[in-house]
Amino acid sequence: MSAQPTSAPAPAPGLVQDPRRRRAAFRAVLRTEAVLFRREPAALFWVMVFPTLLMVILGLIPAFREVDDSLGGRRVIDLYVPIAVLLGMITAGVQVMPGVLTTYRERGILRRLSATPARPSMLITAQVVLHAVAIAVAALLALAVGRLAFDVALPRQLAGYGLAALLAALAALAVGAVIAAISRTIKAAQAVGTVIFFPMMFTAGVWAPVETMPDALRNIVELTPLGASSGALNEAATGAFPDLVHLGVTALWVVVLLAAAARWFRWE
Repeated sequence: MSAQPTSAPAPAPGLVQDPRRRRAAFRAVLRTEAVLFRREPAALFWVMVFPTLLMVILGLIPAFREVDDSLGGRRVIDLYVPIAVLLGMITAGVQVMPGVLTTYRERGILRRLSATPARPSMLITAQVVLHAVAIAVAALLALAVGRLAFDVALPRQLAGYGLAALLAALAALAVGAVIAAISRTIKAAQAVGTVIFFPMMFTAGVWAPVETMPDALRNIVELTPLGASSGALNEAATGAFPDLVHLGVTALWVVVLLAAAARWFRWE
């Protein structure tokens, strides 16, 4: 029988709720979390560097740099740039962020924050902001290296690419929020994250680009948040605005996952 979710801790009696004080408290939390985030080189490597490094390794395979008529005149390495972008999102959302949030809850940090101007929600928001920045850096690095090292064209539909990337990042972080919500301990968060990580890598196209999958499998994969995002990013990369079905599927997953995370999350 699952435990009933608890709401956010009520503010301590007499706590000043002045908007300026709340903004100052959030800036202080964000600065502190940014310092702690920079002190985790392993997490920064896996989120920001590893996806591009994997892309480079694959790009060194001669066959991946040859034009393939079955891919519409594109090369396999062209498909792996958006995959590298998605991989950074998956790593941040599923492997890194849930462990941080679960650690704070398990150690009672979120509960203690309820008695200060720095509310627990501020710490969670700061974590989302920092991981979003890391995801953006990872995406820019993948695009830059792909262009400079393998002559991969930059996205031709920038607005569509940006929208698809934003929805994909929200989906990955929303999955992480659900993991943090249902995991009572750090070890549980790590175990659940690992179990989810590999299927998400598959649906993002890491093992084989979604465009190369058999039609039946591709249709199934594109119903997942990362599979739909992969399709949207590839469409924008070739100059077309992403299919509204792909964007809609990703957006629907974001709404459902965030609602589930809010329903199940416990502050302690």
